[in-house]
Amino acid sequence: MDILIVGVGGQGTLLASRVLGKYALDNGFDVKLSEVHGMAQRGGSVMTYVRIGQKIASPIIDEGCADFILAFEKLEALRYAHYLKADGEILYSTQEIMPMPVVTGAAEYPQGIEEKLRGTGVDALALALKAGNAKAANSVMLGALCKKLGFDRAKFEEALLASIPQKTIEMNKTAFELGYAAV
Repeated sequence: MDILIVGVGGQGTLLASRVLGKYALDNGFDVKLSEVHGMAQRGGSVMTYVRIGQKIASPIIDEGCADFILAFEKLEALRYAHYLKADGEILYSTQEIMPMPVVTGAAEYPQGIEEKLRGTGVDALALALKAGNAKAANSVMLGALCKKLGFDRAKFEEALLASIPQKTIEMNKTAFELGYAAV
């Protein structure tokens, strides 16, 4: 299974890839991860390739070959939709984070993104705030991903909770559950 995780720097895309990797390894699969950061620390685009299978040779996912795209921001989902294979699926957060050209007034945030995506949108930010903190949006999306892909919920949640700071466990657990219920 080839999963592309995309978002904006600071949204927890790299944590999400580590959780997926841990889940895969804990369940006897080979997994390869590769990260492309761009200007992530300045709010730029981030993408991570996650490849899971019996024997994975390369960490890279070619354009048109991703089984699934997990997008933490909807413009990022659109930006990388060409990586999706014909029968693939996109799960995206409906959150809008304005890129620098939009912030400076040099461009406008595109309209009608949802109509262009063949996928499922989740209001991850609202659910994360309900769980207690906007930073838990990645856990919301991981809960939704777990359900969409039919992963073992208890084992996936265990991989998440093993990957985060102890003091955030309850909040992230709630966020995961809200995301799982959202799709």
